[in-house]
Amino acid sequence: MTWTEVADRVYARRYDELDLTTGLVLGTERCLVVDTRGDADQGAELAAAVRELTDLPWSVVYTHAHFDHAFGTTAFLPCDVWAQERCLSELVHHGEAAKAGWSEKYRRAGKPEIADAIARTGIMAPDRLVTDRAGIDLGGRTVELVHPGPAHTDHDLVVHVPDARVVFAGDVVEHGPDGFTEYSFSDETHLADWPGALDAILAFDPVIVVPGHGEPVGPAFLREHRDGLRRLIELKATVAAGATGVDEAVAASPYPADVTRAAFATS
Repeated sequence: MTWTEVADRVYARRYDELDLTTGLVLGTERCLVVDTRGDADQGAELAAAVRELTDLPWSVVYTHAHFDHAFGTTAFLPCDVWAQERCLSELVHHGEAAKAGWSEKYRRAGKPEIADAIARTGIMAPDRLVTDRAGIDLGGRTVELVHPGPAHTDHDLVVHVPDARVVFAGDVVEHGPDGFTEYSFSDETHLADWPGALDAILAFDPVIVVPGHGEPVGPAFLREHRDGLRRLIELKATVAAGATGVDEAVAASPYPADVTRAAFATS
């Protein structure tokens, strides 16, 4: 839980809990906080950590609506909260159910403090909505918010810092032991579109990509897992066509069985 300066005045902060990675971009007049962690207490910790580095006014951006990225915002208010436009609908219509579900999961896992913190957390809807692209002037530095297309969700938003050649990718990029984990894929995932989202990030020609989980990576990591996703798509298609069985396709996958089966279960 320390800040790492990945480029000039661009920081990542990685946590043991869920191996979550948040971000901070400093300008001369404002700063931008990338994701706010998973509950009111975790968000307050992050807000205090930001104040260790700067007293600049802040804005917040959600890379997507999942609780671990978007539920810790109350400590930052009042401020602008940016997100892709479909993130608003996800939080409004499904946020409370997600909050209850994750609180119960943590309680069953023997982590009552986190369960209680999630249960009393207020979900903050974004008020600055992005369709495809928007820019934020931080003073001497403009940050681009870009929807790279459907991938981990239908409302992923990446944060491009052009002068530093850094991209905060949210869960479009995850740096687990095998790249992705089984939790990378859900019924919200657009597997067929995900390689295109990685190509959209690569088109920025980044030097450093900060994933939603894990340590920062370079473009070679994105190319490797873009190609890995393409292979998963091919294998899923052969199963759907009846050309191969599931077990055979799982054995041919570049990813572990649990990851592959999770990917096959996506829409």
